[in-house]
Amino acid sequence: MTADTLTRVLATSDMLIINGLHAFDFELDQQLQIQSMDGRELKRWTFSPEQLEAATFDESLQSWLLINDDGEHRLVCLSAIQGDNNNDEDEADDA
Repeated sequence: MTADTLTRVLATSDMLIINGLHAFDFELDQQLQIQSMDGRELKRWTFSPEQLEAATFDESLQSWLLINDDGEHRLVCLSAIQGDNNNDEDEADDA
């Protein structure tokens, strides 16, 4: 994973955890924009392309360290597990 850049990893991610909070909404356009709820408080983070490029991957924590005007942030990129609806094999086994 360390050979990838954060931008490449984000392109295939379905969910993010930033500073321990699950991000319910994120967009990667000209910049990375993330939103998450912390209790009743909406939190927002924005990272420029330069900040994304400067991000470093921490092998021991399996997370990215990002720095913006607000300080340091830990980002974990997650991909959803996808299944197919093809149950033909299961049905054949049951018969």
